[in-house]
Amino acid sequence: MAEASKPAAAAEGEGVSRRDVLRLGLFGSALLFLAQIGGTFATYFWPRKVGAFGGKINIGHYSKYPPGSVTRVDAGKFYLVHHTDGLLAIYWRCTHLGCTVPWQPNLEGGIFACNCHGSKFAATGEFISGPAPRSLDLFPVEIDADGNVIVDTGTIIQRQGYSPDQATPVPS
Repeated sequence: MAEASKPAAAAEGEGVSRRDVLRLGLFGSALLFLAQIGGTFATYFWPRKVGAFGGKINIGHYSKYPPGSVTRVDAGKFYLVHHTDGLLAIYWRCTHLGCTVPWQPNLEGGIFACNCHGSKFAATGEFISGPAPRSLDLFPVEIDADGNVIVDTGTIIQRQGYSPDQATPVPS
């Protein structure tokens, strides 16, 4: 009879040991931690679309933008400038190291001034001073038959300076 109880006792002892449970918990926690790091890495480097950036944006009728105005358009990452020659869509990214360049209406009669390294640009985006190698980039602007201003943020126009042919004339 004692031998009959031995196999039952041996069967009970063949379960998962405490050491196995701790080992599985440790490896499971490590895998979960690595999955979180991988997910964060993928989220950080996944391209983000902000608004309609990278395509054509209809920003409304040209009458909303009076002469001399500088309007920030967040969805397209640009400023719409109504210059005497017409409309300019100026990309707000500095040509030096890519910092966002804010419009400063109270500085020197109104300029774009990069807060990162001090580059300055005129209202037309033309380079004035600082470490930037050239003027701010432009996006193509068109005015459709209904008078709506359409900016193509998928096409970046690099330039050295400003010339009147870069502006889109506004119908009178």
